[in-house]
Amino acid sequence: MVRVEGDAFLMGADTFYPEEAPARRVRVGAFWIDATPVTNGEFARFVAATGYRTTAEQQPDARDYPGADAALLQPGSLVFRKARGPVDLDNPAEWWTFCHGADWRHPSGPDSDLADLDEHPVVHVSHFDAAAYANWAGKRLPSEAEWEFAARGGHDGRAYAWGDSLNPDGAMLANYWQGIFPFSNTREDGWEGTSPVRSYPANDYDLFDMIGNVWEWTDDWWSLAKGRPGHSRKKKPGACCALPDPRGGTLRGSFDPLMPDIPIGRKVLKGGSHLCAENYCQRYRPAARHPQTIDTSTSHIGFRCIVRDADR
Repeated sequence: MVRVEGDAFLMGADTFYPEEAPARRVRVGAFWIDATPVTNGEFARFVAATGYRTTAEQQPDARDYPGADAALLQPGSLVFRKARGPVDLDNPAEWWTFCHGADWRHPSGPDSDLADLDEHPVVHVSHFDAAAYANWAGKRLPSEAEWEFAARGGHDGRAYAWGDSLNPDGAMLANYWQGIFPFSNTREDGWEGTSPVRSYPANDYDLFDMIGNVWEWTDDWWSLAKGRPGHSRKKKPGACCALPDPRGGTLRGSFDPLMPDIPIGRKVLKGGSHLCAENYCQRYRPAARHPQTIDTSTSHIGFRCIVRDADR
């Protein structure tokens, strides 16, 4: 783990997606954070020690999904499938498929395995799975503010973790999609999917893969009020002029209004993934954020853990 001294910083951005605005000054306390996302090898040790079964390995409970086709309620996870040509970018079903038998051990489907993937980030982990690992390791998942502070590496206002250019002088500094998503990946960075951790330069806090490779779970409920992040602004007693240490909203407030019959909470993901592209989802930036239901796992979501000084 790497120690990050707490400080004030400019969280969010005003120039990209509306859910990131407004940029505002906040403060976080000191904490330790994993230098990389949790890898398959590390997750395997957790499973060997505990016998843990991930969400994707378990039979879904039909009571949690009213109206769902019972034949579809089988163990599995969402897997990316490259499209054959241009598709409607407003329809993720063009490139995502729920694959029975896909899980962290079988990242591309039931016939795949973890051969040569020991140092790749673990994927197909729900928020439940990430929290279970963190608890076993004596750690916890970061808040959105802590994660973003760490990703910025001590630099306020930069569009990207390393500066204001996505690939300065042609340098590939993170694992994201090169080409036209979701059908043409030129693989200028050498990778079609996930890459081994530490394949790209660390940021100025000596943290790897904070941007790209896999999205990472945080422990903040997704909240969005009038186009702005709905963080509570908590201050210590007596600190009337102190900057807030923000936390996310509430379970109920995180529900997807487009799915009123399925009240499943959503947490904030950060960092983007190998599927972010210039023509789609430019969320390979510290300020970027995305909601994800806590029971959902995919082939491009992982996590890392922290230990707060306040908890020691």
